[in-house]
Amino acid sequence: MFLPAGFDATPFRARRARLRERFAGPLIVDAGRPAPRNYPGNPFPFRASSHFLYLVGLPIDGARLVADADGFALEVAPLHPDDALWHGASASREELAAALDLPVRDPAAPTREAALLLPADAASRHVLSAALGRDVETPSEADLALQDAIIALRLVHDAHAIAELERAAEATVAAHRAGMAATRPGVHEHQIRAAMEAALRARGMGTSYNPIVTTRGEVLHENAQRHVAQAGDLLLADVGAETPGGFAGDVTRTWPVAGTYSATQRTIYDLVLAAHAAAVAACRPGARYRDVHLEACRVLAEGLVAIGILRGDPAELVADGVHALLFPHGVGHLLGLDVHDMEDLGDRAGYAPGRERSAQFGLGYLRLDRDLQPGMAVTIEPGFYQVPAILERPALRALAGDRLDTDELAKFADVRGIRIEDDVLITDAAPRVLTQALGRTAAEVEAAVGAGAG
Repeated sequence: MFLPAGFDATPFRARRARLRERFAGPLIVDAGRPAPRNYPGNPFPFRASSHFLYLVGLPIDGARLVADADGFALEVAPLHPDDALWHGASASREELAAALDLPVRDPAAPTREAALLLPADAASRHVLSAALGRDVETPSEADLALQDAIIALRLVHDAHAIAELERAAEATVAAHRAGMAATRPGVHEHQIRAAMEAALRARGMGTSYNPIVTTRGEVLHENAQRHVAQAGDLLLADVGAETPGGFAGDVTRTWPVAGTYSATQRTIYDLVLAAHAAAVAACRPGARYRDVHLEACRVLAEGLVAIGILRGDPAELVADGVHALLFPHGVGHLLGLDVHDMEDLGDRAGYAPGRERSAQFGLGYLRLDRDLQPGMAVTIEPGFYQVPAILERPALRALAGDRLDTDELAKFADVRGIRIEDDVLITDAAPRVLTQALGRTAAEVEAAVGAGAG
């Protein structure tokens, strides 16, 4: 383990203390282990469990943070004698203990009753199941109580976390500017992605998720860059930075490859932008995030009625889910150490007690249904998509009936998908858009496209 220069254990020590106020029993937070690409000596890059990073601050593979009546300790396996040959000198246990302000010791037999915060990798879950003699995939009551304690802490970001989110936002903005500047007809999608990732690497950062850089914006998670960008195309880029500490940025912009939106593209873009602005404005303390989503849906539906794609009362269209044929996903999610923060804990993190996912198409994809609090960070990302598999689905076509004018929709055939996404911090007053520096009006975006050509 290498100690980064200037590492400060203060925020992590404070988080551990706050966790102990909420959960007093024995616990284990496992960092996880590297996964091999094809043989053990060729692993994927290691990314520690976000719960471990939140409480310890350094990605120490195979380590465990444990707590009992004597307090917290870090369990780390002894280094193999050959490690120095292949990986260079590592911090000694004494150096690690001093830097982290934690006792460091050899792994011990875990307490069977200890509550767990599990890493995502299957190998670590297998190791913990064997060590504890129980199926860790089925959480115990203690596991659930520990989950609730960590959720309560991670929902509201402290000063250190906010500073990290600001760093991620700054780098994410730079990446999108680089992508816009690199875009022109004839450039391959993967070249635009490379320009965006280069801006992150130049800042010592990577990506917080697999980037989406595509002219097929109707494919929500299109991770393969298979196409050459052509005049008339829209390029949708959903790319976010990850800081060395593990915090995420998450931004989407949709820009015209040739530098100017067509009239139809501009019409839809402005409708999505209006929904985005309304949703951001609704991000006030005490607001229910589900209502933020529905506000974006309502504004988008109003716009689609105004241009003739939808027919009827916008409120009824949203209540019935007709708008979801064109905006099928939720308006956003929590943001923090995970790009979809704490989704490893499922709806226990995203949904407040007593709230459940809707069974309605579209609304059922909403990832967050909690009341907003100062210090929470969320994304706002409304969109418009023409997805054949949705538009041709018999049950959804029957739901829409004549309220969806397919002839009018066909006039917008050059709009495959548009999404506009920003990172928003909830404050005591107006929301703070962490990625405000990245232009989002059509004119601002057009001015940035192709600026690096030549």
